[in-house]
Amino acid sequence: MNASNNTTGRYGITVPLAGVPLAGHRDLIREIADLGYTDLWSAEADGSDAFTPLALASEWAPGLRLGTAIVPAFTRGPGLIAQSAAALAAVSGGHFVLGLGTSSDVIVERWNGIPFDRPYQRVRDTVRCVKALLAGEKVSEEYETFTVRGLRLAEPPDGPVPVMVAALRPGMLRLAGREADGAIVNWLSAADVRTVAPYVRETDPAKEIVARIFVCPTQDAERARAVGRRMITAYLNVPVYAAFHQWLGRGDQLGKMWDAWRAGDRQGALDAVPDDLVDELLVHGSPGACRDHVEAYREAGVTTPVLMLVAPDDTATAVRDLAPR
Repeated sequence: MNASNNTTGRYGITVPLAGVPLAGHRDLIREIADLGYTDLWSAEADGSDAFTPLALASEWAPGLRLGTAIVPAFTRGPGLIAQSAAALAAVSGGHFVLGLGTSSDVIVERWNGIPFDRPYQRVRDTVRCVKALLAGEKVSEEYETFTVRGLRLAEPPDGPVPVMVAALRPGMLRLAGREADGAIVNWLSAADVRTVAPYVRETDPAKEIVARIFVCPTQDAERARAVGRRMITAYLNVPVYAAFHQWLGRGDQLGKMWDAWRAGDRQGALDAVPDDLVDELLVHGSPGACRDHVEAYREAGVTTPVLMLVAPDDTATAVRDLAPR
């Protein structure tokens, strides 16, 4: 198949796939293309880097659109980000989307030893610089958060490379819509999409919204909720995500969990996560129920749903069962 950068009818999945060594992805990636998925999106936290899985996939399934969700704006310089994006755009035949974001203070500061300073400004400056470099311009600029002197890519891409911004709250959502090609959203319910989408599309209703959607493919609701509670306590206590859900109006729903976490009571925090919140933020159930839940995100305004498989009993089976219909 040939998945162009047109955003109509897109349906993605996150790589690397859960429980599959990166070197063992080839056959599954090829099958993903045949199953009707259009996109592969990578992440970068404590596993693989964002670019290597996509470089491999560009050889295994050349028609798929490839995207990073996301490359942190802090952990590489803008020149290196642009070089990596240009290389992937070249090997993928122009089917690459660069997703940039702040990441979090945990990943940037605690794990990489880099100050998490002025995250909004850093992302804004990186977007502006990288877009200029990918367009073949020579950049000599004093940005607010860094300075680049006299850099031009030796081999800029032949065509435009879409740049998207990971966004949670209004400032970054507006930045994604104003200066990038759209927004990448994460850790939100289908109903929450109706809250965030208007900020992205204030100036252009056609801006793309990519949503990473966590999917636990099991009909054992208690097992899925146990997985979901662990994920929610791990993620939604990170300051950027806590602030996001406070803004979404979940202060009452999450207040007891936040209080227990701050007090060092990890079990209490787990116990305080309500089932209805897990059911909103983690897709689970039969394959048909999961697909219907994913479709609710699209109906709410998501352009490109991207599945993130969580604790599947069998990854290959889950990939097949959740393929678009």
